Amino acid sequence: MMEHIKWKYPEAIVTCEWLKHRLADDNIRIFDCTTYLHYTDEDPLKPYDVESGLKNYKEGHIPNAAFCDLQGQLSNNESPFNFTIPDHNTLAKNFQAMGVGDPFHIILYSTNAVQWTTRVWWLIFILGFRKVSILDGGLKEWQRLGYNLETGENSYKPANFESNPDSNVFVGKERTQDSINTENCIILNALTSDLHRGKNSRYGRPGRIPGSTNIPFHELLEENTHKLLDPTKAQAIFEQRNINKKTRVLNYCGGGIAATLNAFVLRQLGVENLEIYDNSMSEWAKDNSLPIETTE
Repeated sequence: MMEHIKWKYPEAIVTCEWLKHRLADDNIRIFDCTTYLHYTDEDPLKPYDVESGLKNYKEGHIPNAAFCDLQGQLSNNESPFNFTIPDHNTLAKNFQAMGVGDPFHIILYSTNAVQWTTRVWWLIFILGFRKVSILDGGLKEWQRLGYNLETGENSYKPANFESNPDSNVFVGKERTQDSINTENCIILNALTSDLHRGKNSRYGRPGRIPGSTNIPFHELLEENTHKLLDPTKAQAIFEQRNINKKTRVLNYCGGGIAATLNAFVLRQLGVENLEIYDNSMSEWAKDNSLPIETTE
């Protein structure tokens, strides 16, 4: 009989029911983190167009929620790649201006893919702030339960944000290349299997980082919902890839977004030695000096 696993950090995940009963709590601040990617086949140097979720947010969001513009507020827009993490000081200042910080409990959700939420969660987490949770199921689950939405736009006053950054989570291509074929390190690709096998050239050269393992991010979600998979089932998926609490896992994807979902679930299962390759295949596939492999 399979042992029933529980999340290691349950406070980092809240349910829609929990939030609905706390909408009047002034110490809770809610952020819609939605971003849309529109995939393009015309330009190999530009795998997708990025669209802010602001328009749809204004048309309907969880009551009291403000909008979090990941591309505009929380990315280095001087970078040739979308969503590159900015320097820690800039990131902390922008979070503070948005209203993230003490004494508030921050709740993050998205209307589409959960990985937008986990990306913002990790950006807050690496700066040392811990009162931050994702809303399990996001807006899709909120609406399925029949809960009300509101229209328009909200903003919060600045909060007190004491930054204590951790520089070890988000890594670059050098650290990633040095980790290939390293003992007790698994390089984990969160992209879909067609991209992993090299059957899709969305990011330039088709293929994957040599030796990497594939767990597509959607395998960690309940089918047809945006809720996280039961922890017992999630652990079984990782165990099949020989990933356990002693493994160092370097997560990557297309642009450092989906990889944050895999990393979030791994941390919840007690895997603490985690890294995220920030620019991922958006950078790797375009650098011809870096090795790449495909499935024949």
